[in-house]
Amino acid sequence: MGEREWDWPVAELTALRVGRRLGVRVPASRPDRWSFVHIVPGESGFVVAHWEFEADRLEGHDHDLGAVRLRQALAADEAELLAVLRDWHLPPDRFRSSWDTVHVNAE
Repeated sequence: MGEREWDWPVAELTALRVGRRLGVRVPASRPDRWSFVHIVPGESGFVVAHWEFEADRLEGHDHDLGAVRLRQALAADEAELLAVLRDWHLPPDRFRSSWDTVHVNAE
């Protein structure tokens, strides 16, 4: 991957800095499941979590039913966050506001 892929788009970096969650849809283990990676900013840095959900449970208010956390990492700052994303092969330009991740195709 080229170095430009590891640059944050301005809007998404700004969103993280003001405490907004970002996410990206990623390939799931089965066709009946959806998988997302979320970045959640907090006082002590960032939590990066990879979750998988039953697709038919995403249409209501019970999103956590059938949810499985596949992996999680903590990053103390933006540099560590980029290191986690590199390890997970997820360039920052793939992330969007978490409410917009359902419409982003999994690659």
